[in-house]
Amino acid sequence: MAATQFSEIWVAFLRSLSNVLSGEHFPRPDVIDTDNIIAAFIKNSSFQNVFVSGLHLIFILILLAIILGHRSNRINSASYRNEFFSPDSFLEWVCFLSTCGLGLFSLGVTMWLLASGWMDHRHIHVLQCSFFLVQGVACLSLAFTVKVHKIPQYEKLVRVWWIASFLLGTYAAVAVVLKIIDSQKVSVTMVYSLASWPAYGFLLLLSLQGQSKLSMDLKSEEDPLLSRSHSENGTAEVGEKVTPFATAGFYSRMSFSWLNPLLSSGYRKPLEQADIPLLGKEDEAQKNYEKFAQALRDQKSNNRQVSVFWALSSCYYKPMVYNGLYALGKSITVSLGPVVLNTFIQYTAGKRLFRGEGIALVVALFFAKFFESVSQRQWYFGSRRVGLQVRSALMAAIYQKDLRIANAGRQRHAAGEVVNYMSVDAYRIGEFLYWLHFSWTTALQICIALVILAYAVGWATLAGLTVIIVSMVVNTPLARSQNVYQTKLMTSRDACLRTTTEALRNMKILKLQAWEDKFKEQILKLRNEELIWLSKVLYRRAYNTVVFWMSPVFVSTATFVTCLFMGTPLIASNVFTALATLRIIQEPIRLIPDLVANAIQVRISLDRIAKFLQEDELQPDAVVRKDHWKTSDYAIEFEEATLTWDPDVAIPTLRNLTAKIKHGQRVAVCGAVGCGKSSFIQAILGEMPKLSGLIRVNGTVAYVAQSAWIRSGTFRDNILFGKPMDKERYRKTLRACALDKDIENFPHGDLTEIGERGMNVSGGQKQRMQLARAVYQNADIYLLDDPLSAVDAHTAASLFNGCIMDALEGKTVILVTHQVEFLPAVDSILLLRDGEIWQAGHYNELRSEGTAFEELVTAHEEVMGGMSENSSLEHKATAQNSDKEQLQKMPSRSRSRREEDAIQLARAKQNASQLTEQEEKEIGSTGSKAYVDYLKQANGFLLLFLSIITQLVFVLGQVASNWWMASNVDNPAVSNAKLLFIYSTIALTTGFFVFFRSAFLAMLGVEASRSFFEGMISSLFRTPMAFFDSTPTGRILSRVSSDFSILDMDVAFAFGFSIAASMNALTNVAVNTSITWQILFIVIPFIYAARKLQLYYLASARQIMRINGTTKAPIVNHFAEAIAGGSTIRAFKKQADFAVENLSLIDANASPFFHSFAAIEWLILRLEFLSATVLVASALFIVLLPEGHINPGFAGMAISYGLSLNISVVFGVQHQCNLSNTIISVERIKQYMNLVSEAPAVIPNKRPSLHWPSTGRVELENLQVRYRSNSPLVLRGITCIFQGGQKVGVVGRTGSGKTTLIGSLFRLVEPAGGRILIDGIDISTIGLHDLRSRLGIIPQEPTLFRGTVRFNLDPIDEHSDAEIWEALDKCQLGDIIRTKPERLDALVADDGENWSVGQRQLFCLGRALLKHSRVLVLDEATASIDNNTDAILQRILRREFSDCTVVTVAHRIPTVIDSDAVMALHDGKMAEFDEPKKLLEDPSSLFAKLVAEYWANIHH
Repeated sequence: MAATQFSEIWVAFLRSLSNVLSGEHFPRPDVIDTDNIIAAFIKNSSFQNVFVSGLHLIFILILLAIILGHRSNRINSASYRNEFFSPDSFLEWVCFLSTCGLGLFSLGVTMWLLASGWMDHRHIHVLQCSFFLVQGVACLSLAFTVKVHKIPQYEKLVRVWWIASFLLGTYAAVAVVLKIIDSQKVSVTMVYSLASWPAYGFLLLLSLQGQSKLSMDLKSEEDPLLSRSHSENGTAEVGEKVTPFATAGFYSRMSFSWLNPLLSSGYRKPLEQADIPLLGKEDEAQKNYEKFAQALRDQKSNNRQVSVFWALSSCYYKPMVYNGLYALGKSITVSLGPVVLNTFIQYTAGKRLFRGEGIALVVALFFAKFFESVSQRQWYFGSRRVGLQVRSALMAAIYQKDLRIANAGRQRHAAGEVVNYMSVDAYRIGEFLYWLHFSWTTALQICIALVILAYAVGWATLAGLTVIIVSMVVNTPLARSQNVYQTKLMTSRDACLRTTTEALRNMKILKLQAWEDKFKEQILKLRNEELIWLSKVLYRRAYNTVVFWMSPVFVSTATFVTCLFMGTPLIASNVFTALATLRIIQEPIRLIPDLVANAIQVRISLDRIAKFLQEDELQPDAVVRKDHWKTSDYAIEFEEATLTWDPDVAIPTLRNLTAKIKHGQRVAVCGAVGCGKSSFIQAILGEMPKLSGLIRVNGTVAYVAQSAWIRSGTFRDNILFGKPMDKERYRKTLRACALDKDIENFPHGDLTEIGERGMNVSGGQKQRMQLARAVYQNADIYLLDDPLSAVDAHTAASLFNGCIMDALEGKTVILVTHQVEFLPAVDSILLLRDGEIWQAGHYNELRSEGTAFEELVTAHEEVMGGMSENSSLEHKATAQNSDKEQLQKMPSRSRSRREEDAIQLARAKQNASQLTEQEEKEIGSTGSKAYVDYLKQANGFLLLFLSIITQLVFVLGQVASNWWMASNVDNPAVSNAKLLFIYSTIALTTGFFVFFRSAFLAMLGVEASRSFFEGMISSLFRTPMAFFDSTPTGRILSRVSSDFSILDMDVAFAFGFSIAASMNALTNVAVNTSITWQILFIVIPFIYAARKLQLYYLASARQIMRINGTTKAPIVNHFAEAIAGGSTIRAFKKQADFAVENLSLIDANASPFFHSFAAIEWLILRLEFLSATVLVASALFIVLLPEGHINPGFAGMAISYGLSLNISVVFGVQHQCNLSNTIISVERIKQYMNLVSEAPAVIPNKRPSLHWPSTGRVELENLQVRYRSNSPLVLRGITCIFQGGQKVGVVGRTGSGKTTLIGSLFRLVEPAGGRILIDGIDISTIGLHDLRSRLGIIPQEPTLFRGTVRFNLDPIDEHSDAEIWEALDKCQLGDIIRTKPERLDALVADDGENWSVGQRQLFCLGRALLKHSRVLVLDEATASIDNNTDAILQRILRREFSDCTVVTVAHRIPTVIDSDAVMALHDGKMAEFDEPKKLLEDPSSLFAKLVAEYWANIHH
């Protein structure tokens, strides 16, 4: 059938050419009236052709002359040849392709005329051949001028030529239209005249850009982006690049040509973040947050319940209404297609309303598609832009809320959950703005479609309406179940992310305790629960897809069957009007499942964010704070103040506090663990909910937290903390906090980058950095929460004397401390017990009262008892060597090391890189690697292949059913019943394959997500600690949260939709080509141009999306830091500074996102224009071919598929680009699946015995350690032996290598030389799990996990409750736990925030007691507990670990004074190793000096 029609059309076209050859439609020169040249020119087309050809020849000769005269110009250079073949703008591409097409067509006609004349032995008309030959050369020359028009020597000639061509082409086209209307005959010359006019029009548009625009384009090649920035008042400043969209005109915004410089730059070279312009003022996060915050305040002021949805609606209803107008325009224009189709079919059947109706229909069709495209692109762009503004506002609001949220709210919203609110929920709400207008435009298009159907088939439309209603009803329970499953999915995702976040942040303790497998198992268990709900969500999505993809088939079948029963005639115009209507609404209907899924997700996200934003905030009146204090004599006043962390607990945390602290006083706060010392500081800061009483603070406040909070950034940034640099004060601050020597050893001095949470500095350095930060602020009041516990005795004395007593002289200082030796020097002491101020006064006053304070001091003196025998010796040493002399002796040794290391250190500094490395991202196209990586997971290739086969069957079935209808709708030999039976059978049967396709994609998505997550988590848990030291947690979490969210929900279906949409597009092109083969002249350039545009777009789009991915991590990282250091930020009143930094990070991420979705609209607009060209060409050929040569049914089918061509092409390319963008998440996740792994956890043939170590003998043989290959040695050849059961103390100044030694023992860092043997086994030869699980440790920084008391003591469930209670009693926590109603199931919040630091250390002691390893390491384990508790615990340790080797790293000399041996480290070398008594007998020993300093501090 198709072949027959093809031959008929071919014969008709040959007949048309024959008419041309005979001169029937091409008047001969002899008819020219030479008496009236002007009249001849107006009336005779031959004369016109001669004139036009002559004019083109003149321009061609001038062009050749210019080329020959400038042969040495840059057009011949290699650099310009590259530029010549690269597109500069879409308009240039259109001009280039259209003129090339016309040129080839003209040359083809010339060859045809010559060949026909020669084969038929007919006279060849020279004028005709010459005309087409000249036109062909001229058009190819015009194509050449498109690429050189920016070169000055060509510019004027080119512009004149283009304008002249347009004027002559316009006249010729008008003359041809009038002649066609008059004569009703068409020739090839007429077709050429009409086809050439749009090309000349494009050349005119290009010429009208003008000299200034051309100059700007040339300038943009060097600096492609408009450079300016916003000042505070919104004016533009030079220096920063702001998006050209901010100043773009109407045409530029409508055509997205403001993106041309960026895309051109991205095509020439890979884009970097600096190449992406800043956002305009309207899109900045600050302005949008202010609007949103004001809307929330308005709701509260009107006593309305806080609603995020209505607050956003009040802020953005105007732009959304504006976008709605575009959506309305698109819905109306797209619905005009079937009306035009109906008229076309009647036109081909011979029913014509007026002369030239066919041309009018083609023009109407073109403008309808043009306005449809522009409206839809502006709708989508505008919606996404508003979505971006909404996302930025929500992220800023969540951040600001977290800086104000009260403690109770923080307990309900874990850090991982809040990160999810920012990275997932806010993102999905912003994305939903894109879908919002679909909710009513789909309904509107369905209503318009029903009206058109009613016009076409009458009352049979009711059957189609019934099917639509039934499909909606059927979808209702699916939508409800989807809602439930989506809620469960989000909840399970929060739980998984929370646990993952906690594990990643505390990876060091997991490795030390050999808990990686347990926590990984827990994470994977939570992930499996998440995947259960994910699979249900994806399968429900598959069910929805079947319902809505098959709806058009069901509707058409029901409608046509009803027509059969009602006797409505089924003719081509009715049938294909109905089919075209259904094809146009097919894509919107298919989007309904995604719309429903997104609506459900957004509803849940809105509820989650609203719940968080409604949480209670810190009480603004908890503390009356005045920064100007001269009106009051007191710095801090408590009047009967009662405060509590938990309002539900009967006994408040702090009770009946009454105290007055004068300006300039130094007050020490002391007491047992858990008595409320840190809570006392928090009460002054206003962090604690107040129940009654009054607290006044008069003066500015600086705060040093007990757990050091260090920001990611440089050392200097951490000290300045937003203050301007004052070099003198900065220098004095560093010296007072004993940091000047540390800076000398940093590879970049004070510009050395400090890792997340200070991971690359020691605990003592972190505390001193905190203290320096506070000192530099020059505040009135200093709140110091036990800052001396993490440093050694010498450094503690230096800090107390040089910083607290000297640098802070005249300041009010509140010092929480367990160091009793410093108490005599302070002005006043507050002793807390059970949340009350038990005693207050001077040291001597409190001692004379003989109560609780005396007990505290007595406990301290008892701890000193072991040193009483040596006290005289130490006082002699002190007398012989003053404090100053002793402090000067150690640097002399330090000099020897610096001399020894001078060359190595200089080389290291020269080659040193900052700790935190730049995030890795791919550059340019990575080919198919990421796609292959994805499909390699879980039979991905097989599942994708099956989905392709099922989709292919479905598409071919749809084409077959429509082809059957087109070929037989007017065939009297085929009854209507047979016609409909075969049509519906084919359509409905193939419909089942849609479900199989979606099911296969759902399986692919779930299994790939499972495989990727397991691979990434396994890789992360097996990578060395060095990775976590140099990688911010936020960078990892951005992959775990946002990238896995995309991987779970989008990637698999992006594969399916990309393939399905591409098949639909190719099908539409194939159908149109098979019916009107002549459009191959248009289709081939169309396919080429579409692919070229896609590649041009992808060159920039890939990089923009990668930049978008890498800019997410800093937001998450900054947010996590703000959560951890919220009290410090509020104490220094830096909320505004941190909020501004957050807004800046949001904008830095929003800018590439803004340009990414703008770029895809740029691409789609141009693709739709090309699609409209194919449709118009197809329609034009149908009009121009002789009447009766195309069956009305096939004409209807061609136009029907042509009307949906732009949709299918756009969806095809859009889904391909979407897949290309979403696959970047696969790239990013894959990067963390192949991390460098540490040594194996278990080496099967090297496993130690079950009783290893049996004695605990530790041998260090020439141990050398460095952290990086180019860094100096940290441990420098240590050799010694710890005998089994020996108690060894490790002492040394801060930075001497004590913590590194412990890390080497657990193989957190592998030795650079030497080895460690335990019970004769080289620990480097056995698996890490076998090693770490046999050693015990109480770490320097106590770490608790969110969960229960039981879980924190025994996370691997190895011990009974009785054993746990026994351990709790031994570590002095039993009584506290028994007071809680949940007992062992009592809550432990994130990082143990609801427990004091001292209590957290007691938890760690409890873990060690349960584990009872033969080798136990105490890494400054009792630094944060009082002396009394410390003494009790030391007795317990001696008793419980009497037969174990105990290695104690301590700053408190009494802690190690009774050890069997002491190792003293200095600058990474073992200075001495012997019994404490022997070392004390040698006044020159390092240990003796440290003890002497300690005693000197006490007596000082």
